[in-house]
Amino acid sequence: MDKYETIKLDNQLCFSLYAASREVIKLYKPVLDKYNLTYTQYVTMLVLWEEEKITVKEIGKRLHLDSGTLTSVLKKLEGMELIIRYRDPTDDRVVVIELDEKGRLLKDEILEVPELIACKVGITIEEFMVLKKSLDELLKKFS
Repeated sequence: MDKYETIKLDNQLCFSLYAASREVIKLYKPVLDKYNLTYTQYVTMLVLWEEEKITVKEIGKRLHLDSGTLTSVLKKLEGMELIIRYRDPTDDRVVVIELDEKGRLLKDEILEVPELIACKVGITIEEFMVLKKSLDELLKKFS
């Protein structure tokens, strides 16, 4: 075996994850364009549709995003009137995010997205579940 085998690009887990992630996210663009959302805005809204009211810190934790990235996403969503941002009255260091009425209505409109993406990826539901479980287990190792 070649002593440089371990440093070949094709043998890097990180590159396979990176490239696959980019390709899957690219599939979302034409679908999300209909809703005027980027992928990062979409996943942020997914958290808000689950929680309805949550702190910026908790959103960051759920999405594995730093506050700098998240702040610009939230400002954009606020400008689109999908969310409301305000400081917690009991602790002004904490910023709370809530769905606005337009954000609540979008939840029903956007239900088609997961199914459309699943069709575009071209894997069976069984393959999807196995892959998702493996990736979730890998992600837990970083927590």
